[in-house]
Amino acid sequence: MKNHNATWQAHTIETAPEKSKEILTATKKSMGMIPNMYTYMAENPAMLGSYIHGYNLFRSASGFTAIEQEVILLSISVANKCEYCVAAHSMVADQMSKVPVEITNAICDGKPLPDAKLAVLSTFTQKLVRNRGKITQEEVTEVTNAGYTNFHILGIITAIGVKTISNYMNDIVQTPVDEAFQHRAWTSK
Repeated sequence: MKNHNATWQAHTIETAPEKSKEILTATKKSMGMIPNMYTYMAENPAMLGSYIHGYNLFRSASGFTAIEQEVILLSISVANKCEYCVAAHSMVADQMSKVPVEITNAICDGKPLPDAKLAVLSTFTQKLVRNRGKITQEEVTEVTNAGYTNFHILGIITAIGVKTISNYMNDIVQTPVDEAFQHRAWTSK
């Protein structure tokens, strides 16, 4: 694959368009760093703002636990083969959301998850991504039988929209994985 990131500008707070500066400043204050992905998204404030807003709403209003959120976000990134986001969400899952490493490794390796409810969640999420939303009623019933509702299904779709923004951008730009995520580097198969 051709390395495209030499043709893309990784912005700093100083070089970013005006509307992106505020987001980058807030990110640095809250995270102590600005992820490489954000530095490239900053080129287009509509992209950066949409991603941040949607991501924060998914985190705060989707009805999923922190572990379920990471299963969804990681499953989307694996289905889209986004090496940057898989590394980032694996690290967040392990260190911040306390997802058992057996779960994150199984998602990354395409193996069965050791938790039945999370397995249904991951499988459904990946099917939605791979089938571009074309899901059977039987697949919906499987998710609802696992304890999820229509509210949750709409939350999964929201996460897919948000992660598709980042997954596509990272693939096009070939965003380098941040040092903080390197220990969870992943290569799509």
